[in-house]
Amino acid sequence: MMAVKKSAKSMKSSGKATAKRTAAKKRGTATSSAGETADSPRLLSGGNPQIAKGYGDAPVQAYIAAMPGWKSAVGRRLDALVERTVPGVHKAVKWNSPLYGIGGQGWFLGVHCYARYVKFAFFRGAALRPLPPVASKTPQARYFHIREDDEIDEAQLADWIRQASRLPGERM
Repeated sequence: MMAVKKSAKSMKSSGKATAKRTAAKKRGTATSSAGETADSPRLLSGGNPQIAKGYGDAPVQAYIAAMPGWKSAVGRRLDALVERTVPGVHKAVKWNSPLYGIGGQGWFLGVHCYARYVKFAFFRGAALRPLPPVASKTPQARYFHIREDDEIDEAQLADWIRQASRLPGERM
């Protein structure tokens, strides 16, 4: 019989994973070796939820539900605002980010969580008036960030969403 040697590093990481699973069992939740619970998506760097690629409302709602802390309320508010502003909007989650678009025209808005803010990416934002406040390395894109204690000007945000939905979208 052949003996298998484990390095000190692999034994240490294996011990951490076992400890997480043991603690999860005591809480009544199952975890994977990465530490996420079976009923909650993994949070990537900056707190962005890892959601499987999918089209329609369901994956977007899963993303919003998985947004950590105060960001989930921002996600629900934005989603409702987009639906009111652009009836029949198409939704998807790609690259762990919800996208909003018009059928046959492409995506006009993307959302992404960061540690301290939620970023709204207007893919053709340079054509919006007034310009969303944050520039991009991509000349056509502009961003709008919401931090935890920010007041949200829903009228301005709805105006940007309306304008963006009428422009040719990103094909992704």
